[in-house]
Amino acid sequence: MLAGFIRNEIAAHGPIPFSRFMELAMYAPGLGYYSAGKTKFGAAGDFITAPELGSLFARCVARALAPTLQELGSSAQIVELGGGSGAFAFDCLTELAALRVMPARYALLEPSADLRERQRERLGALPPDLAGRVVWIDRPPEQDWQGALFANEVLDALPATRFSMRDGEVFEEHVIDAGDGGFASIDLPADSFTANAVRHVERDLGHGLADGYRSEVLPQLPYWIQAVCGGLQRGMALFVDYGYARREYYRSDRRDGTLIAMYRHRAHTDVLARVGLQDLTAFVDFSALAEAGKGAGLRLAGLGTQAEFLMANGLDQVFAEAHASADSETARYRLAQEVKRLTLPTEMGDTFKVMALER
Repeated sequence: MLAGFIRNEIAAHGPIPFSRFMELAMYAPGLGYYSAGKTKFGAAGDFITAPELGSLFARCVARALAPTLQELGSSAQIVELGGGSGAFAFDCLTELAALRVMPARYALLEPSADLRERQRERLGALPPDLAGRVVWIDRPPEQDWQGALFANEVLDALPATRFSMRDGEVFEEHVIDAGDGGFASIDLPADSFTANAVRHVERDLGHGLADGYRSEVLPQLPYWIQAVCGGLQRGMALFVDYGYARREYYRSDRRDGTLIAMYRHRAHTDVLARVGLQDLTAFVDFSALAEAGKGAGLRLAGLGTQAEFLMANGLDQVFAEAHASADSETARYRLAQEVKRLTLPTEMGDTFKVMALER
């Protein structure tokens, strides 16, 4: 049982950083949220991602990637981080085939054995020429490659470091065994790695964070970006996630950060409960992502809301085509609802951002 595994680690090593707790809760082999067989996506899961709503999102992304693939020629690849149920890859490859711009290889980096099997089943239904281009990889490409890297709702699931401020000093949130079958959190003085990351945020904001302020930071992000994009010699990396620029992320009135848990489509803040059975997620600091990309030798090509990105990449045309070919009023209604979910400010339209980095 995952909770027992975590308690044993605490017993052996003392309080563990929240980032380690989140790493185990999400990714412990065979036990973590993304490693076990529980349904995550859709009405029967805990949340719905844009590709699970229908094909419109993936078709627009395919249109955004097509010029890069076309320019790079027949050796261009696509690497997708995560991949969920395989819905995005299925619809993206189908659209690219219609556009006559195909990658030499479509590589899915998926750590979950359960999700890999779901992806294999879904993508096995593609025409043989498309299905034959799909491979699964265990780590980012180590050899030089060119093409496009795509990550939808991946950054928000990276293990977040939780910090707080006390008398001007940086503390890091740790997790302890509460002794009643559950877990509790305590704050301990931050190590230099975490403290330096928080001080960098303060310098960029131009002011210190107030005592009692609590939030998240990803000090490992520069190393993660280098790992996933280091081999990309020419092409684009496209990240889609919910988040803010730094000044919005660390607003003075957002005093408890952005970390939440998702369980059966309900967001709540009891992040230490239901270990391995609920999703843990924190919003993305897109300023930090841009900095990490620059450190890895990538150039910021663009940042906008999801609504702006989809409209700029043919959502109106894709919707019109799908609407015209829909075989029932119910199907046409679902397409209209899909557009609303993807673009309205009260849905995914403004909260989700799209950042393109290129080399």
